[in-house]
Amino acid sequence: MLARKKAQRRGGKWPLITAWLGLILLIVAGVMMAAAGPAYRAELIELGTSFTWLRQGAQLALGAAVLGLITVVFAGILRRWRPALVGALVSAAVVALVAMPMQMKQRAQSVPPIHDITTDMNNPPAFTLLAAAREEAPNAVEYPGAETARQQKAAYPELKSITLAMPMTRAMDAAKATVQARGWEIAGSTENTLEATATTRWFGFKDDVAIRMTETQSGVQVDMRSASRVGKSDLGTNAERIQAFLEDLAKQ
Repeated sequence: MLARKKAQRRGGKWPLITAWLGLILLIVAGVMMAAAGPAYRAELIELGTSFTWLRQGAQLALGAAVLGLITVVFAGILRRWRPALVGALVSAAVVALVAMPMQMKQRAQSVPPIHDITTDMNNPPAFTLLAAAREEAPNAVEYPGAETARQQKAAYPELKSITLAMPMTRAMDAAKATVQARGWEIAGSTENTLEATATTRWFGFKDDVAIRMTETQSGVQVDMRSASRVGKSDLGTNAERIQAFLEDLAKQ
């Protein structure tokens, strides 16, 4: 019995200390990273500050992972299984915590640094009803031009307009229904155009959408534009939004 107690006391409090420090760092990192988006969305902090929280949270998380691994090795050698288990759980939680920021970083490196995407780069759908809102934002109202078009063609060559074999009124109704199903805020519409704003969940970034329909001999041609109000790169979000929307619209 005495030998067992001595075995449990091997290493003193150090396995417990490193385990608890790792757990505390993990909690602080998680709170910082989780709060970065909502705090910016609530206009409590600036965008730069929210990104700083993400970066610092990720750094703290890595520190927690190091402490977790140290605990696993140290406590394992001393046969202190409870601290070792805590260390292993902390290390595993860190992997899950930093997965999303790492994916965002990798994605930013794999897509061009553009934020205004359209199916018609020669004559992009215009923002009219949303012009005032975009003028107050950092990114321009007008389409950036040839360099953005060149980068878009290279990165998203499959992004093109679609043609719907239905009357204009039915095509517009289908577009409105698809926009509403996505929870976008409709700014307004005409007989052949529709403008709306999509808001991202975490940070609350606002991306504006313009849809233009043109009657042709084959049916109604649908062109679309999606542009972020903030940020140089959209991490491919606008291209994905257009592609997914047009695919769903075609199913109508």
